[in-house]
Amino acid sequence: MRVTSVLVSGLAALSLLSASGADANRAQQHGLGAFTKDSDVGTVKQKGFATFDAKTGIYRVIGNGDDLWAGKDDFHFVHRKATGDTAIAATVSFVSGSTDPHSKAGVMVRQDLRPDSPYADIVVHQNGHVALQYRETRGGDTYEIEALHTGPGRFQLEREGDFVFMSVADADGHLHHAGGGFRLKLDGPYFVGLAVCSHSDTQTKTVDFSDVEITKPAPLPLITPMTKVESTLETVDVTSDYRAVVYPTADHIEAPNWSSDGKTFIFNSNGHIFTLPVAGGVPTELDTGDLTHINNDHGLSPDGKWLAISDQTRGGDNQSRVYIVPIGGGDPRQLTANGPSYWHGWSPDGKTLTVIANRNGDFDVYSIPAEGGPETRLTTAPGLDDGAEYSPDGQWIYFNSVRTGNMKIWRMRPDGSQQEQVTFGDDSRDWFPHLSPDGKWIAYISFGTDVPPGDHPANKFVSLKVMPVSGGTARVVVKLFGGQGTMNVPSWSPDSTHLAFVSYRPVF
Repeated sequence: MRVTSVLVSGLAALSLLSASGADANRAQQHGLGAFTKDSDVGTVKQKGFATFDAKTGIYRVIGNGDDLWAGKDDFHFVHRKATGDTAIAATVSFVSGSTDPHSKAGVMVRQDLRPDSPYADIVVHQNGHVALQYRETRGGDTYEIEALHTGPGRFQLEREGDFVFMSVADADGHLHHAGGGFRLKLDGPYFVGLAVCSHSDTQTKTVDFSDVEITKPAPLPLITPMTKVESTLETVDVTSDYRAVVYPTADHIEAPNWSSDGKTFIFNSNGHIFTLPVAGGVPTELDTGDLTHINNDHGLSPDGKWLAISDQTRGGDNQSRVYIVPIGGGDPRQLTANGPSYWHGWSPDGKTLTVIANRNGDFDVYSIPAEGGPETRLTTAPGLDDGAEYSPDGQWIYFNSVRTGNMKIWRMRPDGSQQEQVTFGDDSRDWFPHLSPDGKWIAYISFGTDVPPGDHPANKFVSLKVMPVSGGTARVVVKLFGGQGTMNVPSWSPDSTHLAFVSYRPVF
């Protein structure tokens, strides 16, 4: 997150409130403070309007309109033009009018004033629901990321490069990153402002916006894999692409597993394992004995009694090895004698694990008995093989391989035979296939061509995709700033409807 004047930081910001030239003159003539104009967008049955009280700094906006959603919008918009990166913050208070639960008000950035324009906003609904909404393409569907916050409050929408982020004020008024973020390309000048929609043809909605601030963040420094980030554990409904924030934190967290009973997330952070209720709350550290350098390759046994972890504490060589620990915590049992070794899958009967290991100068897929014993090498092709995971019926092991010159998803029989490519087509680098519990879907993460074919670094623009196991076109369900740590391990909900993942936001 780049810090603006409405965030607590030592970094300077350039306020756009002191508008000059023609914009300032128009603002004064229209009496709209920091804005130049207000307009009805789309189809409205009752004309909206806005006023600004210079003494109190309050904008009162009255709007009509059917909705801000789907492929077109009908609402009232108080706006000005902006270029480059911008943040807009406001405290939103409902005054009167429509009590429809989906009437809404908030802050917005928008390509243009056409009803089908690409846009992003943070809106609070009459029923208290708060979400970061966005439409990526003209006339396309609208999606949202549900915030943990409910009810009116103070919100800030930040456009940083091609990404949009959401901040919400806590009880003392301090704005903090509220989780989530998405990629939204806006070309040239665009509009920034305040939006009100009554969600009713027959009523208007009256809303007050106070302490409105429009700021231009400091220039974005170079982002590297070592750039500090904030993290958000999120879920996405793969049937609707609906995203929800579960746990935002200033810490660096990675790789959520979803427990087989659907009640708990498991993730790693700072070399330790933590559990978190799916409903959200405070994480609890899991006892893993002397292991304090756990990485993001971990996962539950099919019966939910054991957790496989990969850790670099023992051995004296800083090499990862695979261990098993009781799900309630306790002394870890070491499985792989040699490093580097990374866990990635568990057979449906719980008797065998898949491990990615370097034993011959190349990373390959191995299997190893859960009770311990010799490793069996399953892949021998030159180049990196990684992310090996069993299908729910135990008939296949899916993995990613760079053997063709680009990282793609492959599969093979559990004995290593019948190796065949699964994803084709575009130039994306496809990593970490995860099979849904019902055996119908493959989820994986795709990096762009800005990443070497055999690498999956942190702090990159990535996509989460889902495709039918039977084959066909993969569908993007999430575009985010993420990468290493976003979805390394099995993260499907038990009912095969949701994925858990971690998105990141750079902090400077």
